[in-house]
Amino acid sequence: MSTASDARFWDRTSRKYARSKIADQAGYERTLDRTRALLGPDDRVLELGCGTGTTALRLAGDVQSYLATDISADMIAIAKEKSAADPVPGLEFRSATAEALSHEAATFDAVLGFNYLHLVRDLPGTLRSIHALLVTEGLFISKTPCVGDMNLFIRLAVPAMQAIGKAPYVTVFRAADLSQQFRAAGFEILASESHATKGNDNRPYIVARKG
Repeated sequence: MSTASDARFWDRTSRKYARSKIADQAGYERTLDRTRALLGPDDRVLELGCGTGTTALRLAGDVQSYLATDISADMIAIAKEKSAADPVPGLEFRSATAEALSHEAATFDAVLGFNYLHLVRDLPGTLRSIHALLVTEGLFISKTPCVGDMNLFIRLAVPAMQAIGKAPYVTVFRAADLSQQFRAAGFEILASESHATKGNDNRPYIVARKG
């Protein structure tokens, strides 16, 4: 298993993913509103794991520039199709990872990663890369499923589904572990919130600042 196999998984599922509905629309809207309030009109924003571009298309119009990236070229192709139908000035889609963007060090005022960190294979390394991509006191804003805090059925189901190719690579950690990893990478956590409107979905929304 490798990042290449991860990309192939998301390529295979890209069209199905594009058709899927957001499970907690009200919680998603809360996340968008909170994020929008943290961004300024002159900000340069990077989104990691943008999928088919739904969030990018909602937020990009409020900032100076917005680079939305994903490991899956097929996801990015769908995002570009959506963008062509409803263009937003300053929005660019690109197939890339945080590590691949290392040459753009200290470029972004904010980095966003929604439903992303649990899918990376080297969490400490990815967080260090994100830290390097931010300007001094730049913000990393994330919302991450913490599988280690979820019920036993979900924790057992993930490896079973992976074995038959129905689930991607997933890193299992708890919210407390994630916060510790943020601090180890040089971030100061400013806020940790739950935006769920249908119970606790164990996806903390974290606002962190580059120290």
